[in-house]
Amino acid sequence: MSADLGGSPAVSPAVSPRRRRSRVPVGTLPRDTGGTRRRRATVRAGGGGYDGVPLRPGPEVPAYRTAPGTTLGTWTVGQGTNVQRHLDALRPFTRAEFGTSDAAPSEGHIRSVNALLDTLRRPLRTVTGAVRLSADAAAQQPTSRRLAELLRLKSKAHDWVRATEKVWDFYFELFGQRQSRYAEWLLACDRIALDCYQYTYLGLGAARSIPAPPPFSYMRTGFSPATYRRGIPLRRLGRQLNPFPLVQLPYHRLVNPWTLGAVLHEISHNLQNDLGLQRIVPETIARRLMAEGLPAEAVGVWTRWNREIFADMAGLLLGGPSFVGSLFDVIGRDPAVSLRYMPTGPHPTPYLRAFLSTHLLRQLGFEADAASYDRLWRRLYPDPRASTIPPAVLRTAGRAIPVVVDAVTGTRFPTLGNRTLRQVQRFEPKEQAMVEEAAGRLARGVDPGVVPERFLLGAVRAAMDQSHADPETLMRNFYVELARR
Repeated sequence: MSADLGGSPAVSPAVSPRRRRSRVPVGTLPRDTGGTRRRRATVRAGGGGYDGVPLRPGPEVPAYRTAPGTTLGTWTVGQGTNVQRHLDALRPFTRAEFGTSDAAPSEGHIRSVNALLDTLRRPLRTVTGAVRLSADAAAQQPTSRRLAELLRLKSKAHDWVRATEKVWDFYFELFGQRQSRYAEWLLACDRIALDCYQYTYLGLGAARSIPAPPPFSYMRTGFSPATYRRGIPLRRLGRQLNPFPLVQLPYHRLVNPWTLGAVLHEISHNLQNDLGLQRIVPETIARRLMAEGLPAEAVGVWTRWNREIFADMAGLLLGGPSFVGSLFDVIGRDPAVSLRYMPTGPHPTPYLRAFLSTHLLRQLGFEADAASYDRLWRRLYPDPRASTIPPAVLRTAGRAIPVVVDAVTGTRFPTLGNRTLRQVQRFEPKEQAMVEEAAGRLARGVDPGVVPERFLLGAVRAAMDQSHADPETLMRNFYVELARR
C-alpha cells in the first residue's frame, strides 16, 4: 500500500533521526545471547507494555506523540482495532446457525471443528494482543523502531488470520451445504456411512473404542469421489488434523444414486484406519505373495495397491454384487486409460482391478454374477497385451489375485477380534434377497421396510438395471426414503 502517512511527528531540528534512536535507553528491546533482536510480543498482565518498551517514555526519551486526528495516529491505532475484529469474526460455530433439520451438522461435528479452530485462535489471540499494545505504543511515541515493530506484528497477525480463516471457511462452506436444496441428498449419504460403521463394529469379535464423530458428506462439483480420513493432516486445512472422516461426492454422482457405490468405497478407507488395519493389511499381502513365490516386482506392485484393494473388498462386502456394477461404471473407460499402468499410483490398473471384485463375488457365493461381470469385462478389453502393465505383474495376475483377495478378506486380524473381514462384514445370498425385494418397493414408492440403509444403494441399482421405474422416480424415492429415517 502506498499512502501518505501525513502528520509526521514534530521533530526538534537539533535532534536527528539517528541521534534520536541512539538515545532509547539500553535494554528496552530484548536481545538473545547471540545479539539478535527477538522482538517477540509479550502481553503483560495489566497491559504494561510490549517487547520491554514502556508505554510511557523513559526519562531520556522525548514524548513524540501523534497529534489527535493525524493520518499516522488514526492509521496506527486502527491496526489494532482491525486485527481484533479479525479475531472476533473467526468465532466458534453454533449448531443453530446451520438450521434445525436432521441434515444439519451434529453437535459432535460442531464441537470437533470448534476445538480445531481454537488451536488456531490461541496464537492469533496472543499476537492480536501484542498488535494492540504495539499500536498504542506507536501512537504515543511514533519512533521508526516502534512503527517497524507494529508492521512486523501486524504481518504476523495477518498470517495467523489467513491460516485460521482458511480452516473456518472450509467448514463454513461444508456445514452451509446442509441448508441448501441438496441437504437431504447429503443426509442420505451420511446415514449410509453411519450404517456401514455400525454394522462393521457390531460384527467385531471383541469390543473396540467407538470412533466419533461419524463421517460427514459434502458435495464438490467437477471432482471424483474422495475421502479425508480422521486424524490426518490436510493441505486444505493448513496441515491441521482432520477431526472426522469427510466424504467428498461430485454432483454428477448424487443425481445418479445407483452410481454411489463410491460411498461404500470411501467409507471403507476410513474403516481401514479406524480398525487399525492400515499397516497389517499391506504386510499380510506382501507376506502371502512372497510365500506363493511371486516375483519381487509383482509383490511390490500389489502391496502398493493395498489401500484401494481394501476399499474395494470392504465396499463389496458392505453392498453386495451391485457394488461391482457401480465400480465398473468408474473403471470402464477408454482402453488407453483402463489398460494403462501408473508406476507410482495407489490404484490397481483398472483392467486387473475388476477381477479382484469378481473373484470375491465367487467366494461369497455369487458365481453367476461373477461370471457375467467377467464376460462383460473381457468383451470390453479383449487384449490385455496392449496394456502397459509390467509383464511380471500381468503374467502372474491369475495367481496373485486369489492370494490378495484372501489376504485382505480371509485373514484373521487381531484388531477385528481375531475375525476375518468376511466374518465381520457378512454378505450372503440372503442379504441380496433383501436388496432385491427393496428394489421393487423402492420403484413403487412403497416403504422398503427395515432394510439397512446401505442396502438401498443396491436396491436403487437393481431397480435401475431391471427398469423397474424411470431414473427420476428412482432418484426421488431413494432420497425420500433415506431422509425420512
